[in-house]
Amino acid sequence: MKPTNWNKEENYSIVFWNQNIAQMWVDTEFPISDDIRDWNELKDSEREVYKKVLAGLTGLDTMQGGEGMPLIAMHEADGRKKAVMSFMGMMEQIHTKSYSTIFTTLITSEDTDYLLETWAPGQRNLVYKAQRIGDYYRALLKPAASVYERYMACVASVLLESYLFYSGFYYPLYLAGQGKMTASGEVIRKILIDESIHGVFIGYIAQELRAQMTEQERERVAEETDILLADLHANETEYTREIYGDIGLVDDVLRFVEYNANKALMNLGLETVFTPAPFSAIVQNGLSTGTTNHDFFSKKGDGYVMALNIEKMTDDDFIFA
Repeated sequence: MKPTNWNKEENYSIVFWNQNIAQMWVDTEFPISDDIRDWNELKDSEREVYKKVLAGLTGLDTMQGGEGMPLIAMHEADGRKKAVMSFMGMMEQIHTKSYSTIFTTLITSEDTDYLLETWAPGQRNLVYKAQRIGDYYRALLKPAASVYERYMACVASVLLESYLFYSGFYYPLYLAGQGKMTASGEVIRKILIDESIHGVFIGYIAQELRAQMTEQERERVAEETDILLADLHANETEYTREIYGDIGLVDDVLRFVEYNANKALMNLGLETVFTPAPFSAIVQNGLSTGTTNHDFFSKKGDGYVMALNIEKMTDDDFIFA
């Protein structure tokens, strides 16, 4: 037993802990029912894309909260860093529940069951992503893991949170930027802000692990990271074409995905590999809105302040006689 001493000399884990606490939120804070009219006005093809990207995100967040963060944390000796990872893992579960809250409000239980129990588990690109990332997580399922194994698990985690999620984030941001599905879009922005600091923190951990390696070991992980990124990007390109093909957004989503792949590499302290053209200004604005921005040390979120005991206004509220 080694109790965590939070009174030791401050390091960056305390900064991340405080930021995570400042950003904490739950799905029930958001009035998703406000989106019902917008939902009903979307075309069938648009609703299909929306449902599928959220189903895919649900699966990936489930894995990140259930396997990724807990297994990486298990091998972290610093109690404060371990605590930050545990908090992040809890937030991944809130993300997972949030997508279901959107589903519960907008679609039938039967449709939700199909998406989460049949479609997502059987969609080949989602399965491939989960297997490739999960293999690095499950390599940590033992009492002691090597620096190499811990590093590659961190690489997989950063690629997942800073890169692979973003093909799913694109469409809610795209619609919300046009004034459609704004309550659900607010939830996605909250998730995005969380994932931003998750990627930075685990990226720092990865860089510390890499500093412990020999030059030969660094060459090995660099080669493996390149292979992993190439595999994931080819898969992500195929996934994007399948999901967005019917609504004509494939090329722009791929530019957005490449932009975020570069961000993931920067979080790991590595050189970028893509040179994407600019993507939709609507989505770009969704990454930096109002009082916050898609960056570390952003505030709680998008000018949003939690309100309690809300009563909806009615016409009678304007009768003053």
